[in-house]
Amino acid sequence: MANVTDLQTKYSKLAQEYSKLRAQNQVLKKAVVDEQANSASLKDQLKQRDQSLRKQEQEMDSLSFRNQQLAKRVELLQEELAACEVKSKKGKLLYSLQGKGDSPLQPGLQTQSVFNEDLQKKIEENERLHIQFYEADEQHRKKEAELRARLQKLEGDAEEHQAVVDGLTTKYVETIERLQSDKARLELKTQTLEREAKDCRMRTEECQQQLRRCQSELSRQVKQSSSVIQEKVPFNDTKFSDYNSLNVPSHNRRHQLKARDVTSQALSFIQDLVAALLNFHTYTEQRVHIYPLDSSIEPISPLNQKFSQYLHENAAYVRPLEDSFLQLYQSITEDTVTVLETVVTLRNFAENFSSYTHFLLKILPYQLKSLEEECEAPLCTAALMAKNRELQSDMKKVTTVFEKMQKYISLLALPCVRQDAMPQSSTSAVFTQLAANLHSLHDAIKEMSKHYNQKAGIEQELPTVTQKLCTTTECLLGSLGSLTSITGKIATFFSNNLDFFTSPGYSPRGCTVSLNPLQAESMLANKKKAAAYIHTIKTARPQSVPYREALSNRRILTSSTESREGLTQQVQQSQEKIARLEQEKEHWLLEAQLGKVRLEKENQRIADLEAQLAAALGGSQSSQTAADGRLAQSHEEAETLQKATGKETTLCTSLVGMLCTTPTNEHVGDEESREQLIKTHYMARVGELTTQLQISDSKAVHFHSECRALAKRLTIAEKARETLSEEVKLANENITRLQDELTTTKRSYEDQLSMMSDHLCSMNETLSKQREEIDTLKLGGKANAKKNKSR
Repeated sequence: MANVTDLQTKYSKLAQEYSKLRAQNQVLKKAVVDEQANSASLKDQLKQRDQSLRKQEQEMDSLSFRNQQLAKRVELLQEELAACEVKSKKGKLLYSLQGKGDSPLQPGLQTQSVFNEDLQKKIEENERLHIQFYEADEQHRKKEAELRARLQKLEGDAEEHQAVVDGLTTKYVETIERLQSDKARLELKTQTLEREAKDCRMRTEECQQQLRRCQSELSRQVKQSSSVIQEKVPFNDTKFSDYNSLNVPSHNRRHQLKARDVTSQALSFIQDLVAALLNFHTYTEQRVHIYPLDSSIEPISPLNQKFSQYLHENAAYVRPLEDSFLQLYQSITEDTVTVLETVVTLRNFAENFSSYTHFLLKILPYQLKSLEEECEAPLCTAALMAKNRELQSDMKKVTTVFEKMQKYISLLALPCVRQDAMPQSSTSAVFTQLAANLHSLHDAIKEMSKHYNQKAGIEQELPTVTQKLCTTTECLLGSLGSLTSITGKIATFFSNNLDFFTSPGYSPRGCTVSLNPLQAESMLANKKKAAAYIHTIKTARPQSVPYREALSNRRILTSSTESREGLTQQVQQSQEKIARLEQEKEHWLLEAQLGKVRLEKENQRIADLEAQLAAALGGSQSSQTAADGRLAQSHEEAETLQKATGKETTLCTSLVGMLCTTPTNEHVGDEESREQLIKTHYMARVGELTTQLQISDSKAVHFHSECRALAKRLTIAEKARETLSEEVKLANENITRLQDELTTTKRSYEDQLSMMSDHLCSMNETLSKQREEIDTLKLGGKANAKKNKSR
């Protein structure tokens, strides 16, 4: 029922999430519609702006054309003004010669002044138009730039919104489909679970009825047996603990297998711990030889020398931990009794651990003084000094934790020496305190590793740091990391198996007294006797052949004698075939050797032909050099002939082409025609170059636009890939979550069924035992009745 309610709650949660997603989808659809309307309005505005831009361009073209006309008009007016000034000067000279009479140039001066005023107005108008044109051009450019930037931004926003909308639509469609499929699957699952729940209800009702019947039967039998025991049994040794402690407990094979499994896991952890401690002490010794003074350059301090000497002896204290624990693991077998009173090899491990703890106490002051010496170095900063002080406190904590663990391990090793050294009630407290100390050890080493990492980062910033020191520090940090991980594993392992450590494995039934070594020996002796007795009982029957199998074997023998002749013929044929194949093999081996010889000859002949070809090519090169010499000689003869005739050759080279001319007396008169030809040639060449330049510019613009389009497509594809990867991750997480839920429900049902089956089995066993006891009691009662009658 609980699983059904869980499924209903999960289904309601899924429905709520589906409704939320549906509401979000509606909101996103509205946002998409609004964005599309905004983009359409922006496109309309862009079209209007383009139209206004075209109009302004047309106006600008008309103004530039008008400006050119005005400029030409001004030039004409300036020319007329110059002519008028010349005429006015001539008129003044004539006027001065003639005297003060009425001048005929008076109307010319008036017209000149009118032209001057007109010219001045035109110039001012032209200047004003130029200013207006420049301002309009600047405003147009600014507006065009703003509109283009806004257009690009809006296009990018529209693309992003469209991509988001597409991604969300696909995502929500997939989620809706997935939820629908999950809903259908969950409905089927609920139906199956309801059917299983009905079956379980029916079974539980049947089991309850059987349980009631069994309880009534058992209560009746218990009453009967208790009355029989009170009447017939004179002494019950399990009633008092003092008497019950004298009983020999039964051998617990499951406890032994569990102890061996736990010890094997602990052995692997101890081996890793020993390796990490060895690496830590070794790299600490190497670091002492390098920093703060390098022993290869100058001698280190006497304190560091003593410290390195002690660190060099770490293997003598660390290796025995692994060896003693290996002996402890080998002493635990299926045929032994594993309790604290019988595990003698635990004492050796405790002694080795105490020796390693004394070693840590011995090197602790040297370690602290070495860190103080690092603080006294000239390049030691305040941050580095603070980290060294933190490391000093961490090392003190680690040493104290090891000392506490040594005390608890020594307490656990005491019962194997003296049985009454520690009461049974204190064992669980010792194991609990040991687990807490293991967790505190993990925390202390973790803090030390963190502080060492910070110290290494500060040391790498120093100018005098060497590569040797960096590598040693990295190795030391790696050993600390492995030490942190292995101590954490040991702490969790010990906490997980704390119930096993604190539970009494062997004790007489109904008694909590610890096991005695003598009881353990007697228990093992009884186990061996029982095993020998069972072995003698289970005698194997002699093997015999059934009658039908014997008849079939006889038929096979008769048929085999008949087919022996055919088999001998087949063997002869196969032998002949093998001989023929061997002959063919030898023949083909000879053919292969002949082919190899021929191939070598052909390779030799090809090499000879290549040598001859190279020699022939060398002769042709010498003949080519001779021909080149003859050609140069002919050129020299032609030059001497030209000098003799008095003619000169001129060579004209440029980027456009090369022109070689030999002028004669006849061509001197045709200079104009020659210039015209050269001009037409150069003009044609310039036209070709301009067309090529235009084609290359158009190609470059086309390639640039294609590159931009491809870049945009690449960004869109990357975004789509990221969204799809996130969706795939979410889908995988949902799948794993649903699989975990399915496995948990399956496991819970299986556990329930196993519990019910175990309960039924136990009830059947108890019923069978009680029936046997009742039968024995009935037989005993009959026998007693017969004896009484005979008396």
